[in-house]
Amino acid sequence: MYQVLYRKWRPRRFADVVGQPQVTVTLQHELTEGRIAHAYLFTGSRGTGKTTCAKILAKAVNCLNPQEGDPCGECEICRAADDGSLMDIVEIDAASNNGVDNIRSLREEANFTPAAAKYRVYIIDEVHMLSVGAFNALLKTLEEPPPHVIFILATTEVHKLPATILSRCQRFDFRRIPPEDIAQRLHYVAQEEGASIEEDAALLLARLADGALRDALSLLDQCLGRSRTVTEAVVNETAGLAGRDHLYAFAQAVHQQDAASVLELIAHLHEGSKDMARLCEELSSHYRSLMLIKTMKDARNLLAISQEEYARLEKQALSIPLTTVLHCLDTLQDALEKMGRGADRRTEMEMAAIRLCSPELDTGSAAILRRIEALERGAPRRAAAAPPVSEEPQAQESTEETAPVQQDRQAEEPAAQNSSRHAAQPAASTADLAKNAVPLDAWPEILQIMKGYSATISAAFTGSSAYVSGDYVLIDAPREMAFELLRKSSQRGKMRDAIQQVTGRVYKLGPYRRPEAPQEQQEDPLLQLASMAREAGIEVTETKEPELEIQT
Repeated sequence: MYQVLYRKWRPRRFADVVGQPQVTVTLQHELTEGRIAHAYLFTGSRGTGKTTCAKILAKAVNCLNPQEGDPCGECEICRAADDGSLMDIVEIDAASNNGVDNIRSLREEANFTPAAAKYRVYIIDEVHMLSVGAFNALLKTLEEPPPHVIFILATTEVHKLPATILSRCQRFDFRRIPPEDIAQRLHYVAQEEGASIEEDAALLLARLADGALRDALSLLDQCLGRSRTVTEAVVNETAGLAGRDHLYAFAQAVHQQDAASVLELIAHLHEGSKDMARLCEELSSHYRSLMLIKTMKDARNLLAISQEEYARLEKQALSIPLTTVLHCLDTLQDALEKMGRGADRRTEMEMAAIRLCSPELDTGSAAILRRIEALERGAPRRAAAAPPVSEEPQAQESTEETAPVQQDRQAEEPAAQNSSRHAAQPAASTADLAKNAVPLDAWPEILQIMKGYSATISAAFTGSSAYVSGDYVLIDAPREMAFELLRKSSQRGKMRDAIQQVTGRVYKLGPYRRPEAPQEQQEDPLLQLASMAREAGIEVTETKEPELEIQT
């Protein structure tokens, strides 16, 4: 009979356990030195290896030929433990055996010596489900068990355990497995199964699993049932994800406060049988990614996504204020909670969308902060009512700061060296930076903030544009006065503060140098004169010298 992947590829040695070195290394050392405790407590979220490590530990303490703390897997004890015929390793589900009578039966059995192994090991899974009376009945046996008995307790909700139980056990905390480790394990399993999985697909599965390797293997099992070559499209179809374009479209429409477009998008997804609660979760994850990008210098380590998708997220994060992102997260979380209480999911999702597009209808603190920031910036409440400043040509979207990084040192140099915009440039070549530059969509908002700082600076940057290239913001301004102002440290600081307020990141400043068109080669004047003479019917001959002799 077919065996699912998470059971087939369950680790049989501590070395095979993924992402839990703080547990496996300690247990191996204890087993090697013979320091075996009478009670262990394994805590952590689902699918992180608690039951797996409990089974390995139960085999290791009884193995006839242990190898550096690991069970050999070949002796009769290990083979019997693997096929479930070893009576001395008892697994108990506390969810269905949570009464006092069940614990009393366990205490009576514990008094008997093991039948074949050295230790009788009790693995109690989901131990937090035991009743208060059952915990009390277990206390004395757990504190002073017979010398041949070992208890291994496993739980996902350690806060529900009494302190008297916690104090009698050696506690090991299992962390969520990093996405990179999960993706590496998925590659290995797929290869062993004679299939293949793309890197982007493995990272997407790891993100959907949320740190649980068992969930990731279950999803991979489903994907392999659809195709032996697992791509990102296969994962999207198997997991019920309709791509990610709708997430970007939703966020952009909310930023523009276009309620009609958002409602049409929700209706389109609903017609495609998209679950509204799942959509709400995906949108929350999307806005979380935007929040991390806006508040961190580099959020790649916290986002299990491809480089292409990270660049796309980063571009959208530049155009959406942080207050809008937080307001969206707060509203979506409230909507998801109401959906869980039985509210009509589509109606709740539409109400949340309208509140996001119309902050004045929302009385929450996040909505109020969003409205206050919009008033401070002087930005319009509706995209259709945007003032001329925000509707200037698209070139303004991408350029912002013009003062270079080395302005502080060059401010002390002779004025002749600072008279030109290009006299001071970033440490990197501005030409190289300009090649990879992308427009800064939030530039009009930054100019609005600068207008509040200084009308002079705002006027100097009228008609300017800005571009983002790595850690630099490159500014292209038509007036030299703009660069002269930014050579002053106080004005530079205001510009950096305005950029950080809108984008959430600190950038270095530099000028934007447009690629120069190749100059046409000028024709030799003598050749021009000879051509004119020939057209007039005058004979022209060349001499040995590099000159022309015109004969009349």
